[in-house]
Amino acid sequence: MLGVALLLGVVTVVRTALHVIATRRLPLPPGPPGHWLFGNTFPTSYAPHQFARWTEEYGPVFSLRRGTQVYVIIGRHQAAVDIMEKEGASLADRPRSVSAGETLSGGMRVLTVRFGPTLKKLRRVLHALLQEKSSATYQPIQLENAKRLVIDILNDPKQHQMHAKRYAASVIMSITYGKTTPTAYTDPEVTQVNKCLGRLGSVIRPGTYLIDTYPIMRYIPGYLSELKIWHQEELALFRGQIDIVRKQMENEEARPSFAKYLLEHQQDYDLSDNELAYVAGSMFGAGSDTTASAISIMIMAAAVHPEMQALVHDELEKVIGRERAPTFDDQSMLPMVTAFMLESFRWRPVSIGGFAHCTTKDIVWNGYCIPTGAIVIGNHWAIANDPEVFTDPEKFNPRRWLGDDGQLREDLKFFTFGFGRRACPGQPVANRSVFINTALILWAFRISQNPSYPIDTHAFSDTANTHAAPFQVIFEKRMSEDEIYGNLQDI
Repeated sequence: MLGVALLLGVVTVVRTALHVIATRRLPLPPGPPGHWLFGNTFPTSYAPHQFARWTEEYGPVFSLRRGTQVYVIIGRHQAAVDIMEKEGASLADRPRSVSAGETLSGGMRVLTVRFGPTLKKLRRVLHALLQEKSSATYQPIQLENAKRLVIDILNDPKQHQMHAKRYAASVIMSITYGKTTPTAYTDPEVTQVNKCLGRLGSVIRPGTYLIDTYPIMRYIPGYLSELKIWHQEELALFRGQIDIVRKQMENEEARPSFAKYLLEHQQDYDLSDNELAYVAGSMFGAGSDTTASAISIMIMAAAVHPEMQALVHDELEKVIGRERAPTFDDQSMLPMVTAFMLESFRWRPVSIGGFAHCTTKDIVWNGYCIPTGAIVIGNHWAIANDPEVFTDPEKFNPRRWLGDDGQLREDLKFFTFGFGRRACPGQPVANRSVFINTALILWAFRISQNPSYPIDTHAFSDTANTHAAPFQVIFEKRMSEDEIYGNLQDI
Protein backbone atom coordinates (compact mmCIF):
# COMPACT_ATOMS: atom_id res chain seq x y z
CA MET A 1 0.00 0.00 0.00
CA LEU A 2 2.85 2.35 0.82
CA GLY A 3 4.38 1.71 -2.59
CA VAL A 4 1.08 2.43 -4.35
CA ALA A 5 0.61 5.63 -2.39
CA LEU A 6 4.17 6.69 -3.22
CA LEU A 7 3.63 5.93 -6.90
CA LEU A 8 0.40 7.94 -6.95
CA GLY A 9 2.19 10.80 -5.28
CA VAL A 10 4.96 10.75 -7.86
CA VAL A 11 2.44 10.62 -10.71
CA THR A 12 0.57 13.60 -9.25
CA VAL A 13 3.74 15.63 -8.90
CA VAL A 14 4.84 14.80 -12.45
CA ARG A 15 1.42 15.64 -13.89
CA THR A 16 1.39 18.93 -12.01
CA ALA A 17 4.88 19.77 -13.22
CA LEU A 18 4.00 18.93 -16.81
CA HIS A 19 0.88 21.10 -16.55
CA VAL A 20 2.92 24.02 -15.22
CA ILE A 21 5.49 23.60 -18.00
CA ALA A 22 2.75 23.36 -20.63
CA THR A 23 0.86 26.41 -19.41
CA ARG A 24 4.03 28.46 -19.07
CA ARG A 25 4.67 27.81 -22.74
CA LEU A 26 1.27 29.18 -23.60
CA PRO A 27 1.19 32.87 -24.47
CA LEU A 28 -0.68 35.60 -22.69
CA PRO A 29 -3.82 36.83 -24.43
CA PRO A 30 -2.88 39.42 -27.07
CA GLY A 31 -3.00 43.11 -26.29
CA PRO A 32 -1.68 46.55 -27.22
CA PRO A 33 2.12 46.82 -27.31
CA GLY A 34 3.82 48.49 -24.38
CA HIS A 35 7.23 49.65 -23.20
CA TRP A 36 9.65 46.76 -22.68
CA LEU A 37 10.26 47.79 -19.05
CA PHE A 38 7.30 49.83 -17.85
CA GLY A 39 4.59 48.07 -19.82
CA ASN A 40 1.40 49.68 -21.07
CA THR A 41 0.10 53.17 -20.50
CA PHE A 42 -3.28 52.90 -18.83
CA PRO A 43 -6.16 55.22 -19.75
CA THR A 44 -6.29 58.19 -17.41
CA SER A 45 -10.05 58.65 -17.80
CA TYR A 46 -13.06 56.51 -18.72
CA ALA A 47 -10.92 53.37 -18.87
CA PRO A 48 -13.86 50.97 -19.51
CA HIS A 49 -14.58 52.72 -22.81
CA GLN A 50 -10.97 52.41 -23.95
CA PHE A 51 -10.91 48.80 -22.81
CA ALA A 52 -14.03 48.20 -24.94
CA ARG A 53 -12.24 49.63 -27.96
CA TRP A 54 -9.28 47.35 -27.31
CA THR A 55 -11.71 44.42 -27.07
CA GLU A 56 -12.83 45.22 -30.61
CA GLU A 57 -9.21 45.32 -31.75
CA TYR A 58 -7.57 42.48 -29.81
CA GLY A 59 -10.42 40.11 -29.05
CA PRO A 60 -12.69 39.04 -26.17
CA VAL A 61 -9.78 38.65 -23.76
CA PHE A 62 -6.70 40.84 -23.94
CA SER A 63 -3.76 41.54 -21.68
CA LEU A 64 -1.85 44.57 -20.47
CA ARG A 65 1.24 44.92 -18.35
CA ARG A 66 2.30 47.47 -15.80
CA GLY A 67 5.82 46.78 -14.63
CA THR A 68 5.81 43.06 -13.93
CA GLN A 69 2.09 42.97 -13.17
CA VAL A 70 -0.13 41.33 -15.78
CA TYR A 71 -3.68 42.59 -16.31
CA VAL A 72 -6.26 40.57 -18.22
CA ILE A 73 -9.41 42.34 -19.40
CA ILE A 74 -12.50 40.35 -20.37
CA GLY A 75 -14.90 42.07 -22.72
CA ARG A 76 -17.27 39.43 -24.02
CA HIS A 77 -20.09 37.50 -22.40
CA GLN A 78 -19.03 33.93 -23.14
CA ALA A 79 -15.45 34.60 -22.09
CA ALA A 80 -16.79 36.04 -18.82
CA VAL A 81 -18.81 32.87 -18.26
CA ASP A 82 -15.86 30.61 -19.13
CA ILE A 83 -13.33 32.46 -16.99
CA MET A 84 -15.05 34.56 -14.32
CA GLU A 85 -17.84 32.12 -13.54
CA LYS A 86 -16.58 28.60 -14.31
CA GLU A 87 -13.14 29.39 -12.89
CA GLY A 88 -14.63 31.40 -10.03
CA ALA A 89 -12.76 29.43 -7.35
CA SER A 90 -9.46 30.56 -8.88
CA LEU A 91 -10.64 34.18 -9.03
CA ALA A 92 -12.08 34.62 -5.54
CA ASP A 93 -9.09 36.74 -4.54
CA ARG A 94 -8.60 40.47 -4.98
CA PRO A 95 -5.25 41.94 -6.02
CA ARG A 96 -3.23 43.48 -3.25
CA SER A 97 -4.41 47.05 -2.85
CA VAL A 98 -2.08 49.09 -0.68
CA SER A 99 -4.05 52.26 -1.40
CA ALA A 100 -7.78 51.44 -1.29
CA GLY A 101 -7.61 48.13 0.59
CA GLU A 102 -4.87 48.26 3.19
CA THR A 103 -4.56 51.99 3.84
CA LEU A 104 -7.91 53.62 3.14
CA SER A 105 -9.98 50.65 4.34
CA GLY A 106 -7.63 49.25 6.98
CA GLY A 107 -8.00 45.79 5.44
CA MET A 108 -11.64 45.60 6.58
CA ARG A 109 -13.81 46.64 3.61
CA VAL A 110 -15.43 43.54 2.12
CA LEU A 111 -15.01 44.83 -1.43
CA THR A 112 -11.21 44.93 -1.18
CA VAL A 113 -10.42 42.19 1.37
CA ARG A 114 -8.26 39.45 -0.06
CA PHE A 115 -9.37 35.83 -0.11
CA GLY A 116 -8.85 34.10 3.21
CA PRO A 117 -10.31 33.71 6.72
CA THR A 118 -11.22 37.40 7.08
CA LEU A 119 -13.19 37.45 3.85
CA LYS A 120 -15.00 34.23 4.72
CA LYS A 121 -15.93 35.65 8.11
CA LEU A 122 -17.22 38.94 6.72
CA ARG A 123 -19.18 37.37 3.88
CA ARG A 124 -20.76 34.88 6.30
CA VAL A 125 -22.13 37.83 8.25
CA LEU A 126 -23.45 39.52 5.11
CA HIS A 127 -25.03 36.30 3.84
CA ALA A 128 -26.96 35.89 7.08
CA LEU A 129 -28.79 39.17 6.56
CA LEU A 130 -28.80 39.65 2.79
CA GLN A 131 -29.78 36.24 1.44
CA GLU A 132 -33.09 35.92 -0.41
CA LYS A 133 -35.19 34.93 2.61
CA SER A 134 -33.78 37.62 4.90
CA SER A 135 -33.91 40.36 2.28
CA ALA A 136 -37.66 39.81 1.83
CA THR A 137 -38.17 41.18 5.35
CA TYR A 138 -36.94 44.59 4.18
CA GLN A 139 -39.74 44.99 1.63
CA PRO A 140 -41.96 47.15 3.90
CA ILE A 141 -39.10 49.64 4.30
CA GLN A 142 -38.48 49.67 0.55
CA LEU A 143 -42.16 50.04 -0.31
CA GLU A 144 -42.72 52.96 2.07
CA ASN A 145 -39.70 54.81 0.75
CA ALA A 146 -40.63 54.06 -2.88
CA LYS A 147 -44.09 55.55 -2.25
CA ARG A 148 -42.41 58.63 -0.84
CA LEU A 149 -40.18 58.85 -3.92
CA VAL A 150 -43.28 59.06 -6.14
CA ILE A 151 -44.69 61.82 -3.91
CA ASP A 152 -41.34 63.64 -3.96
CA ILE A 153 -41.43 63.60 -7.76
CA LEU A 154 -45.00 64.91 -7.73
CA ASN A 155 -43.96 67.80 -5.50
CA ASP A 156 -40.60 68.61 -7.11
CA PRO A 157 -39.99 66.75 -10.39
CA LYS A 158 -36.83 68.70 -11.27
CA GLN A 159 -35.01 67.11 -8.33
CA HIS A 160 -35.75 63.51 -9.36
CA GLN A 161 -32.10 62.43 -9.14
CA MET A 162 -31.80 63.83 -5.62
CA HIS A 163 -35.05 62.08 -4.68
CA ALA A 164 -33.59 58.76 -5.91
CA LYS A 165 -30.54 59.35 -3.74
CA ARG A 166 -32.78 60.16 -0.79
CA TYR A 167 -34.69 56.91 -1.34
CA ALA A 168 -31.53 54.81 -1.40
CA ALA A 169 -29.96 56.54 1.59
CA SER A 170 -33.11 56.24 3.69
CA VAL A 171 -33.60 52.55 2.92
CA ILE A 172 -30.02 51.62 3.70
CA MET A 173 -29.88 53.72 6.88
CA SER A 174 -33.08 52.02 8.06
CA ILE A 175 -31.87 48.52 7.25
CA THR A 176 -28.36 49.08 8.58
CA TYR A 177 -28.90 51.20 11.67
CA GLY A 178 -32.64 51.06 12.33
CA LYS A 179 -33.20 54.74 11.60
CA THR A 180 -36.94 55.37 11.90
CA THR A 181 -37.36 58.83 10.40
CA PRO A 182 -36.90 59.26 6.64
CA THR A 183 -33.35 60.21 5.80
CA ALA A 184 -32.65 63.31 3.78
CA TYR A 185 -29.75 63.10 1.38
CA THR A 186 -28.34 66.20 3.04
CA ASP A 187 -28.37 64.69 6.55
CA PRO A 188 -24.90 65.12 8.10
CA GLU A 189 -24.16 61.40 8.45
CA VAL A 190 -25.23 60.72 4.86
CA THR A 191 -23.10 63.60 3.63
CA GLN A 192 -20.12 62.20 5.52
CA VAL A 193 -20.64 58.66 4.22
CA ASN A 194 -20.95 59.92 0.65
CA LYS A 195 -17.74 61.88 1.10
CA CYS A 196 -16.03 58.62 2.09
CA LEU A 197 -17.61 56.84 -0.89
CA GLY A 198 -16.33 59.49 -3.26
CA ARG A 199 -12.84 59.01 -1.94
CA LEU A 200 -13.06 55.24 -2.34
CA GLY A 201 -14.36 55.57 -5.89
CA SER A 202 -11.43 57.75 -6.90
CA VAL A 203 -8.77 55.65 -5.14
CA ILE A 204 -9.93 52.22 -6.31
CA ARG A 205 -9.74 52.86 -10.05
CA PRO A 206 -6.91 50.77 -11.61
CA GLY A 207 -3.77 52.81 -12.05
CA THR A 208 -4.74 55.70 -9.77
CA TYR A 209 -2.00 54.93 -7.25
CA LEU A 210 1.36 53.63 -8.47
CA ILE A 211 1.93 52.09 -5.04
CA ASP A 212 -0.44 49.26 -6.02
CA THR A 213 2.03 48.30 -8.74
CA TYR A 214 5.18 49.22 -6.84
CA PRO A 215 4.45 48.51 -3.13
CA ILE A 216 7.96 49.66 -2.16
CA MET A 217 6.64 53.21 -2.60
CA ARG A 218 4.95 52.86 0.78
CA TYR A 219 8.30 53.69 2.33
CA ILE A 220 8.37 57.13 0.70
CA PRO A 221 7.80 59.55 3.59
CA GLY A 222 4.33 61.07 3.51
CA TYR A 223 3.17 59.20 0.40
CA LEU A 224 0.23 57.56 2.21
CA SER A 225 -0.46 60.29 4.76
CA GLU A 226 -3.66 61.55 3.10
CA LEU A 227 -5.10 58.04 2.79
CA LYS A 228 -4.30 57.35 6.44
CA ILE A 229 -6.17 60.48 7.49
CA TRP A 230 -9.15 59.48 5.34
CA HIS A 231 -9.15 56.02 6.94
CA GLN A 232 -9.30 57.46 10.44
CA GLU A 233 -12.15 59.76 9.43
CA GLU A 234 -14.32 56.99 7.99
CA LEU A 235 -13.50 54.60 10.82
CA ALA A 236 -14.61 57.25 13.34
CA LEU A 237 -17.80 57.76 11.31
CA PHE A 238 -18.62 54.05 11.12
CA ARG A 239 -17.86 53.47 14.81
CA GLY A 240 -19.95 56.49 15.74
CA GLN A 241 -23.00 55.01 14.01
CA ILE A 242 -22.47 51.71 15.83
CA ASP A 243 -22.14 53.52 19.16
CA ILE A 244 -25.56 55.10 18.62
CA VAL A 245 -27.13 51.66 18.15
CA ARG A 246 -25.22 50.29 21.13
CA LYS A 247 -26.63 53.02 23.38
CA GLN A 248 -30.11 52.37 22.03
CA MET A 249 -29.70 48.71 22.94
CA GLU A 250 -28.62 49.62 26.46
CA ASN A 251 -31.78 51.71 26.81
CA GLU A 252 -33.88 48.97 25.14
CA GLU A 253 -34.80 51.40 22.38
CA ALA A 254 -33.01 49.77 19.46
CA ARG A 255 -35.09 48.71 16.49
CA PRO A 256 -34.22 45.58 14.45
CA SER A 257 -31.29 46.42 12.17
CA PHE A 258 -28.13 45.04 10.67
CA ALA A 259 -26.04 46.83 13.31
CA LYS A 260 -28.13 45.48 16.18
CA TYR A 261 -27.73 41.95 14.84
CA LEU A 262 -23.97 42.41 14.56
CA LEU A 263 -23.68 43.67 18.12
CA GLU A 264 -25.78 40.78 19.42
CA HIS A 265 -23.66 38.22 17.53
CA GLN A 266 -20.27 39.90 17.60
CA GLN A 267 -18.60 37.04 19.45
CA ASP A 268 -20.31 34.38 17.33
CA TYR A 269 -18.74 35.87 14.21
CA ASP A 270 -15.46 36.74 15.95
CA LEU A 271 -15.64 40.37 14.85
CA SER A 272 -13.41 43.07 16.28
CA ASP A 273 -15.07 46.41 17.01
CA ASN A 274 -13.48 47.92 13.91
CA GLU A 275 -14.49 45.01 11.67
CA LEU A 276 -18.04 45.26 12.93
CA ALA A 277 -18.12 48.98 12.21
CA TYR A 278 -16.75 48.49 8.70
CA VAL A 279 -19.16 45.68 7.80
CA ALA A 280 -22.09 47.93 8.70
CA GLY A 281 -20.54 51.04 7.17
CA SER A 282 -19.79 49.24 3.93
CA MET A 283 -23.48 48.37 3.63
CA PHE A 284 -24.30 52.01 2.96
CA GLY A 285 -21.68 52.30 0.25
CA ALA A 286 -22.69 49.06 -1.43
CA GLY A 287 -26.42 49.74 -1.32
CA SER A 288 -27.02 53.47 -1.48
CA ASP A 289 -24.68 54.70 -4.18
CA THR A 290 -25.51 51.96 -6.67
CA THR A 291 -29.26 51.85 -6.10
CA ALA A 292 -29.67 55.59 -6.55
CA SER A 293 -27.77 55.45 -9.81
CA ALA A 294 -29.81 52.48 -11.09
CA ILE A 295 -33.11 54.26 -10.42
CA SER A 296 -31.94 57.37 -12.29
CA ILE A 297 -30.78 55.25 -15.22
CA MET A 298 -34.22 53.63 -15.36
CA ILE A 299 -35.84 57.09 -15.51
CA MET A 300 -33.43 58.15 -18.25
CA ALA A 301 -34.16 55.00 -20.25
CA ALA A 302 -37.90 55.59 -20.02
CA ALA A 303 -37.54 59.19 -21.19
CA VAL A 304 -35.42 58.47 -24.26
CA HIS A 305 -37.20 55.25 -25.26
CA PRO A 306 -40.91 56.07 -25.10
CA GLU A 307 -41.88 53.08 -27.23
CA MET A 308 -40.36 50.71 -24.68
CA GLN A 309 -41.85 52.63 -21.78
CA ALA A 310 -45.22 52.14 -23.49
CA LEU A 311 -44.80 48.35 -23.22
CA VAL A 312 -44.52 48.70 -19.46
CA HIS A 313 -47.56 50.98 -19.33
CA ASP A 314 -49.57 48.41 -21.30
CA GLU A 315 -48.65 45.67 -18.84
CA LEU A 316 -49.37 47.85 -15.80
CA GLU A 317 -52.72 48.83 -17.29
CA LYS A 318 -53.74 45.20 -17.84
CA VAL A 319 -52.47 43.78 -14.55
CA ILE A 320 -52.78 46.68 -12.10
CA GLY A 321 -55.05 49.28 -13.63
CA ARG A 322 -55.41 52.72 -12.08
CA GLU A 323 -57.49 51.87 -9.05
CA ARG A 324 -54.58 50.55 -7.04
CA ALA A 325 -50.78 50.79 -7.00
CA PRO A 326 -48.41 47.88 -7.68
CA THR A 327 -46.67 46.08 -4.82
CA PHE A 328 -44.02 43.39 -4.47
CA ASP A 329 -46.77 40.76 -4.62
CA ASP A 330 -47.36 41.70 -8.25
CA GLN A 331 -43.84 41.03 -9.51
CA SER A 332 -44.52 37.58 -10.94
CA MET A 333 -47.33 39.09 -13.02
CA LEU A 334 -45.18 41.98 -14.28
CA PRO A 335 -42.41 40.39 -16.38
CA MET A 336 -42.12 43.46 -18.62
CA VAL A 337 -41.45 45.68 -15.59
CA THR A 338 -38.67 43.33 -14.52
CA ALA A 339 -37.37 43.15 -18.10
CA PHE A 340 -37.27 46.95 -18.26
CA MET A 341 -35.21 46.94 -15.05
CA LEU A 342 -32.81 44.27 -16.37
CA GLU A 343 -32.33 46.12 -19.63
CA SER A 344 -31.58 49.31 -17.69
CA PHE A 345 -28.84 47.43 -15.84
CA ARG A 346 -27.32 46.31 -19.15
CA TRP A 347 -27.85 49.50 -21.16
CA ARG A 348 -25.92 51.73 -18.76
CA PRO A 349 -24.13 49.57 -16.16
CA VAL A 350 -23.70 51.21 -12.77
CA SER A 351 -20.43 49.41 -12.11
CA ILE A 352 -19.23 50.19 -15.59
CA GLY A 353 -15.77 48.70 -15.47
CA GLY A 354 -16.18 45.98 -12.85
CA PHE A 355 -13.85 45.33 -9.93
CA ALA A 356 -10.52 43.57 -10.11
CA HIS A 357 -10.01 39.89 -9.28
CA CYS A 358 -6.70 38.08 -8.82
CA THR A 359 -5.87 34.57 -10.01
CA THR A 360 -4.68 32.05 -7.44
CA LYS A 361 -3.59 29.58 -10.12
CA ASP A 362 -2.96 29.51 -13.86
CA ILE A 363 -6.13 29.56 -15.96
CA VAL A 364 -5.96 28.22 -19.52
CA TRP A 365 -8.47 29.67 -21.97
CA ASN A 366 -8.54 29.10 -25.75
CA GLY A 367 -4.83 28.40 -25.96
CA TYR A 368 -3.81 31.32 -23.76
CA CYS A 369 -2.55 31.31 -20.20
CA ILE A 370 -3.84 33.72 -17.57
CA PRO A 371 -1.02 33.29 -15.06
CA THR A 372 -1.16 33.03 -11.30
CA GLY A 373 -1.21 36.49 -9.76
CA ALA A 374 -2.72 38.20 -12.80
CA ILE A 375 -5.27 40.91 -12.20
CA VAL A 376 -8.45 39.99 -14.06
CA ILE A 377 -11.22 42.50 -14.75
CA GLY A 378 -14.60 41.77 -16.29
CA ASN A 379 -15.35 44.98 -18.20
CA HIS A 380 -19.09 45.41 -17.77
CA TRP A 381 -19.35 48.06 -20.45
CA ALA A 382 -17.85 45.84 -23.15
CA ILE A 383 -19.74 42.73 -21.99
CA ALA A 384 -23.01 44.67 -22.03
CA ASN A 385 -22.35 45.56 -25.65
CA ASP A 386 -21.47 42.06 -26.83
CA PRO A 387 -23.38 41.78 -30.14
CA GLU A 388 -23.30 37.98 -30.12
CA VAL A 389 -25.39 37.83 -26.96
CA PHE A 390 -27.21 41.18 -26.95
CA THR A 391 -28.32 41.72 -30.54
CA ASP A 392 -28.14 45.37 -31.57
CA PRO A 393 -26.60 46.19 -28.16
CA GLU A 394 -26.86 49.96 -28.47
CA LYS A 395 -30.63 49.64 -28.66
CA PHE A 396 -32.59 49.68 -25.40
CA ASN A 397 -34.81 46.62 -25.78
CA PRO A 398 -36.44 45.05 -22.70
CA ARG A 399 -38.03 42.38 -24.89
CA ARG A 400 -34.66 40.67 -25.21
CA TRP A 401 -35.18 39.42 -21.62
CA LEU A 402 -38.50 37.73 -22.42
CA GLY A 403 -39.14 34.41 -24.10
CA ASP A 404 -41.76 33.58 -26.70
CA ASP A 405 -44.21 32.92 -23.84
CA GLY A 406 -43.78 36.45 -22.53
CA GLN A 407 -42.05 35.28 -19.37
CA LEU A 408 -38.54 36.10 -18.23
CA ARG A 409 -35.81 34.08 -19.87
CA GLU A 410 -33.65 31.91 -17.64
CA ASP A 411 -30.88 31.49 -20.20
CA LEU A 412 -29.81 35.15 -20.35
CA LYS A 413 -27.78 36.95 -17.74
CA PHE A 414 -25.88 40.18 -17.36
CA PHE A 415 -23.35 40.35 -14.53
CA THR A 416 -24.70 43.49 -12.88
CA PHE A 417 -23.50 42.45 -9.45
CA GLY A 418 -20.10 41.04 -10.33
CA PHE A 419 -18.74 37.58 -10.90
CA GLY A 420 -18.32 34.24 -9.19
CA ARG A 421 -17.56 34.14 -5.50
CA ARG A 422 -17.05 37.90 -5.31
CA ALA A 423 -20.51 38.79 -6.62
CA CYS A 424 -22.27 41.38 -4.47
CA PRO A 425 -24.14 39.61 -1.63
CA GLY A 426 -26.72 42.40 -1.52
CA GLN A 427 -28.21 41.79 -4.94
CA PRO A 428 -31.59 40.45 -3.63
CA VAL A 429 -32.09 43.73 -1.75
CA ALA A 430 -30.94 45.86 -4.68
CA ASN A 431 -33.14 44.06 -7.19
CA ARG A 432 -36.18 44.57 -5.01
CA SER A 433 -35.44 48.28 -4.65
CA VAL A 434 -35.09 48.89 -8.37
CA PHE A 435 -38.11 46.74 -9.22
CA ILE A 436 -40.55 48.48 -6.86
CA ASN A 437 -39.38 51.93 -7.96
CA THR A 438 -39.66 51.00 -11.63
CA ALA A 439 -43.16 49.67 -11.08
CA LEU A 440 -44.42 52.61 -9.01
CA ILE A 441 -42.80 55.42 -11.00
CA LEU A 442 -43.98 54.08 -14.37
CA TRP A 443 -47.42 53.32 -12.90
CA ALA A 444 -47.74 56.96 -11.78
CA PHE A 445 -46.02 58.77 -14.65
CA ARG A 446 -45.37 58.90 -18.35
CA ILE A 447 -41.80 60.16 -18.65
CA SER A 448 -40.45 62.09 -21.62
CA GLN A 449 -37.52 64.27 -22.58
CA ASN A 450 -37.68 68.01 -22.25
CA PRO A 451 -37.23 69.17 -25.88
CA SER A 452 -35.33 72.22 -24.65
CA TYR A 453 -32.85 70.06 -22.74
CA PRO A 454 -32.11 66.81 -24.64
CA ILE A 455 -30.46 64.10 -22.57
CA ASP A 456 -26.89 63.06 -23.22
CA THR A 457 -27.17 59.36 -22.41
CA HIS A 458 -23.39 58.99 -22.32
CA ALA A 459 -22.77 61.76 -19.78
CA PHE A 460 -21.76 59.84 -16.67
CA SER A 461 -19.23 60.33 -13.90
CA ASP A 462 -15.81 58.75 -14.30
CA THR A 463 -16.01 56.74 -11.09
CA ALA A 464 -16.09 53.06 -10.13
CA ASN A 465 -19.86 53.30 -9.63
CA THR A 466 -21.16 55.81 -12.15
CA HIS A 467 -23.85 58.46 -11.86
CA ALA A 468 -25.64 60.21 -14.70
CA ALA A 469 -24.92 63.90 -15.11
CA PRO A 470 -27.92 66.04 -14.13
CA PHE A 471 -30.69 65.67 -16.69
CA GLN A 472 -34.21 66.99 -17.07
CA VAL A 473 -37.32 64.99 -17.89
CA ILE A 474 -41.04 65.66 -17.96
CA PHE A 475 -43.21 63.61 -15.59
CA GLU A 476 -46.75 63.49 -16.96
CA LYS A 477 -49.24 62.10 -14.44
CA ARG A 478 -51.09 59.03 -15.75
CA MET A 479 -54.02 59.76 -13.42
CA SER A 480 -55.05 62.62 -11.20
CA GLU A 481 -52.81 63.62 -8.32
CA ASP A 482 -55.54 62.70 -5.83
CA GLU A 483 -55.78 59.21 -7.36
CA ILE A 484 -52.02 58.73 -7.08
CA TYR A 485 -51.99 59.84 -3.44
CA GLY A 486 -55.03 57.76 -2.56
CA ASN A 487 -53.78 54.57 -4.18
CA LEU A 488 -50.37 54.93 -2.56
CA GLN A 489 -51.96 55.32 0.87
CA ASP A 490 -53.94 52.12 0.35
CA ILE A 491 -50.84 49.93 0.05
